[in-house]
Amino acid sequence: MTKDQKDNLFLLVKSLTKSEKRQFKLYVGRLGVNSDSKFLSVFNVLDKMSVYDERVILKSTEVKKQQLANVKAHLYKQILISLKLNPSHQNIRSQIREQLDFASILYHKGLYKQSLKILDKAKDLAIVNEEKNLAYEIVELEKVIESQYITRSMSGRADELTIQAKELSAANVIASKLSNLSLQLYGLFLKTGYVRNKEESIWVQDYFDKRLPKYDIKKLGFREKLWLYNAYLWYSFLMQDFLNCYKYASKWVDLFYQNSNMIHLNPVFFLKGNNYLLESLFFLKNREKFESSLNKLEAIVAENKLPNDENVEALSFLYINLNKINLHFIDGTFEDGLSLVPKMEQDLVRFKNRIDEHHTMTFYYKFASLYFGAGKNRKAIEYLGKIISNKTLTMREDLLCFSRVLNLVAHYEAGLDYHLETLLRSTYKFLIKMNDLHEVQKEMIKFIRGLQDIYPHDIKKAFKTLHKKLKIYENDPFEGRAFLYLDIISWLESKIENKPVDKIIREKYLAEINNN
Repeated sequence: MTKDQKDNLFLLVKSLTKSEKRQFKLYVGRLGVNSDSKFLSVFNVLDKMSVYDERVILKSTEVKKQQLANVKAHLYKQILISLKLNPSHQNIRSQIREQLDFASILYHKGLYKQSLKILDKAKDLAIVNEEKNLAYEIVELEKVIESQYITRSMSGRADELTIQAKELSAANVIASKLSNLSLQLYGLFLKTGYVRNKEESIWVQDYFDKRLPKYDIKKLGFREKLWLYNAYLWYSFLMQDFLNCYKYASKWVDLFYQNSNMIHLNPVFFLKGNNYLLESLFFLKNREKFESSLNKLEAIVAENKLPNDENVEALSFLYINLNKINLHFIDGTFEDGLSLVPKMEQDLVRFKNRIDEHHTMTFYYKFASLYFGAGKNRKAIEYLGKIISNKTLTMREDLLCFSRVLNLVAHYEAGLDYHLETLLRSTYKFLIKMNDLHEVQKEMIKFIRGLQDIYPHDIKKAFKTLHKKLKIYENDPFEGRAFLYLDIISWLESKIENKPVDKIIREKYLAEINNN
């Protein structure tokens, strides 16, 4: 039976590098009895497959159908053990855990003094590297051992461990509350995007205030500050407060530069912080700082200052490339940005098992916007169709909504009038269902619906009328979100002035530069 390539074991095998495959075979071959084992034969078959097919496994090995599930589970476990032994997958956390395991073994053998010596060193390593959950676990084991390994200094040692446990516990509680709040706010953003009205704004503010724990910034360590800035950042994004987004993203990134050893230990958070810094600068239209920050991030990735693993590689691709496109949106150089698309599309195929569907669709929206800005509307429609036809995408309702609005405009621009009435109805129904039919969308739909009744010599007047109506909403705290996804104002101005939309945006950008 041919299955989707989402089979977990198949994906794990396909993720292995040549050196990891070689090490796995050496690891398995350390015992001669494994050389002809069933799980190794399954590994060899999976390694050669391009698409997962159970029939091929059963035909090419001696594994019976009823045995396959158990053999696959065993193989999965053996691969993970082999990867754990690989130096490239060992970091400070794994070293601390290993020392904790060694200490536990010594404790159970009654070698208390040796166990405590290892734990003391492991604890120091954990505290220095902000691994406070592990440090707390170590202290708790120290307390257990000290209660059995009686010395004259036990009284002072008990006080010392009690104080350490209390301090670590307090830090872990604050970090946990802040990380919970950050994750909940991120979930809200993925579901609905920016706040859409005053009621939502009040609700989010109340939600944030009630869940933000009390803290003394002077007493917070690296990890607690990281989650604090994370929580404030997502709150600011939800509220469309991009100045504060920049403020907290800057604090986040600076925290890593002030603690440079944390960059290699926490590469994902370092990359995410830089991405949010770039995103806030994009919304603030600060091209100079944006380009500088992007170049700095690219240089760090290029210099191999981050761990060389698949997750870091995928995130580096994601954040650098999305922001490379955004750079062209700031100054209206859409035509130049089109050269980026073919390579990015190829890489999206390469990373398809490591980049979630939401981010893939975000790339498609960016591609569509580039083509629309460059006046290549049929190509924009092609990418928007990939988003609109995706029935499994349940996140970022705002992305789904504005894909449909841009699709309407692109169809009009491409002269595909025979599709408009059907598109108008489906878009209207979708926006109503999503509770996202706001004034900007209403005016856009009303305008496009009425275009067929406007005489050609009156068309420019109609564009001017719509421009006047929408201009009112440009700086509105809630209606203005429409312009974050689609620069409708510039599009209308391009129709009124008979200029390409990219030229309008470019002129605006240059005028703003000159004014500053």
